[in-house]
Amino acid sequence: MRHASSTLKKIFADALHREGGDNAPLLAWPLVCGSKVAERTSAIGYADGVLTVEVPDATWQQQLHSFDPQYLAALRQMSAQPVNVIKFVVRNQAEQPSR
Repeated sequence: MRHASSTLKKIFADALHREGGDNAPLLAWPLVCGSKVAERTSAIGYADGVLTVEVPDATWQQQLHSFDPQYLAALRQMSAQPVNVIKFVVRNQAEQPSR
């Protein structure tokens, strides 16, 4: 089963390189982070090499930030668009006015 999983990832990566366009990093996020993390997070934006990912709370933000090197390496393999930074933002926090 592990072989099938790696084959599917390669097929998906090839498709993203060919046809993902500017949305490739957004589309790659669920595969890069895994299903458990993808259930609780959402890639909500990509611009100028920065992938913005919405997380449920500050604890998730801090924990996922520690995985930046692994996520960035995987995104570079999956996406034709360069991802240099992952910005984790807490859900609903960006919508509140700063004081």
